[in-house]
Amino acid sequence: MPQFTRRAWLRHAVAALAVLALVPPAVAPAPAQAQDGRLNPYLMTTQEAVLLKQAAAYLNDIQSMRARFTQTSSSGNYAKGTVYMRRPGRMRIEYDPPAEVLVVANGSYVIYEDGELDQVSYIGLGDTPLGILLREQVEFTDPAITVTGMRQRGGLLEIDLVETEEPGQGTLTLVFSTGPMELRQWKVRDAQNIEVTVTLITPRFGVDLDRELFTYTERSGFSRN
Repeated sequence: MPQFTRRAWLRHAVAALAVLALVPPAVAPAPAQAQDGRLNPYLMTTQEAVLLKQAAAYLNDIQSMRARFTQTSSSGNYAKGTVYMRRPGRMRIEYDPPAEVLVVANGSYVIYEDGELDQVSYIGLGDTPLGILLREQVEFTDPAITVTGMRQRGGLLEIDLVETEEPGQGTLTLVFSTGPMELRQWKVRDAQNIEVTVTLITPRFGVDLDRELFTYTERSGFSRN
């Protein structure tokens, strides 16, 4: 099994759960370009528009979630752990050993703790793709988000998203089952063309979560990166 100690892998771990990357998958339709170079909205069918509304409605119904997850990457890395989410704005991602990684979204910041390097980083929640999932209301028609493709296959719906103003930051693909609608997976392809896939295992929704899960206390001896 590849080692978890490589800093690049830890970055991909955070990117996958804090969500975004580069270049829509090759199977996705190429988005139209406006004269100013910005992405035009994906030209979807009526059926796709209905599915998009259903997916947004489903996400907006989620108030809390707890799930085990597995995380794989096209570079051969593997991790697993537990994710807790309470909308709006809260998430906690605990990786199982040997990974020494903790991610906490506290409503204002995404906090990334690297136990191996004794470092902690703070990123504004609104400056990360994680903010898309943790908004009080998710709207795929939001001008800040551009849908670049949709696919249905094998009972699954895949939705490709980029940030409208900075599409070069990458593509987030949300994967839902459609019978019934349920978030199952998300995928991230980054600027190095590495794809990270996070799969939720036995997610439980509407659970009572301790508020302390989303409070971060900085550990003694850690430096801010």
